[in-house]
Amino acid sequence: QEQLVESGGGLVQAGDSLTLSCAAPGLTFGWYAVGWFRQAPGNEREFVAAINRSGGRISYGDSVKGRFTISRDNAENSVNLQMNSLKPEDTAVYYCAAREAAYYSPTYLLLNDYKLWGRGTQVTVSS
Repeated sequence: QEQLVESGGGLVQAGDSLTLSCAAPGLTFGWYAVGWFRQAPGNEREFVAAINRSGGRISYGDSVKGRFTISRDNAENSVNLQMNSLKPEDTAVYYCAAREAAYYSPTYLLLNDYKLWGRGTQVTVSS
């Protein structure tokens, strides 16, 4: 069931930055741990970043460490993914996912950890 909405995707050049946002209309996002995943054509969906409810625990996939930053604004009911130094291999559809969790929960890195998903937003990085 899709109750999340991603935005901010687009076409950029290598080295550029882009910020994706995940909104949760109708949900109290503060009750949820959130993750970002991506899927390139012909590839499996892979973990990108995750943040727990408190915002105090964050995890990144190895390919994006040092370049991407996940953050949350519970008052705005949103989670952002700041992507810097983009590379052509970052080209993919990016998905936001969420699951209810305890406030000091860990981050969740697996697809099956999440119950709510968005439809995705396309990010294309040209060389």
